[in-house]
Amino acid sequence: MKAFVFSLALLATPAAAAPRTETAVLAGGCFWGMEAVFEHVKGVTDVVSGFAGGSGKDANYDSVSSEQTGHAEAVRITYNPSQVSYPQLLQVFFAVAHDPTEVNRQGPDVGPSYRSAIFPQSPRQAQMAKTFIARLNASHVYKKPIVTKIESGGFYMAEAYHQDFARKHPNHPYILVNDRPKVASLKARYPNLFKA
Repeated sequence: MKAFVFSLALLATPAAAAPRTETAVLAGGCFWGMEAVFEHVKGVTDVVSGFAGGSGKDANYDSVSSEQTGHAEAVRITYNPSQVSYPQLLQVFFAVAHDPTEVNRQGPDVGPSYRSAIFPQSPRQAQMAKTFIARLNASHVYKKPIVTKIESGGFYMAEAYHQDFARKHPNHPYILVNDRPKVASLKARYPNLFKA
């Protein structure tokens, strides 16, 4: 993959007068890895693992694992837009956190609950996501087409045992193989965005 760098005004450092916190909801495979990556982004104050795209009645791991609920494993990211912008979060999402060319899978995980999706929290986020995907496609950074969808739907927090999983279980085989390399990639590729 070619270097993933945009010199766009869209990725400029956000204005200091921005609101104190905003939220983003992103889905890109197992939420353990997504959470682990975004917890290491400067300006991110909280990351919660959960489900998005389906209804509240079946927003639990057992139901979502049936691949019949319409949910995707997702993370809700709370961030300070005076420190990190929504497009910068999208850059991390596309370049580090997952492979946006994989349909209904990421690594060893297969099914629509592992799809690549963005759940905008405002019309402005929806427009920025559309613009970002269009520019990413035009840049031909990836050999295959971007399959990330922009979707609507609420976010539902996953069970407590899923929260902070990578931090609580750093030596779990799944984390070692699939998620620790993503955090290392974030640090290597975007040192200005990385926090320990």
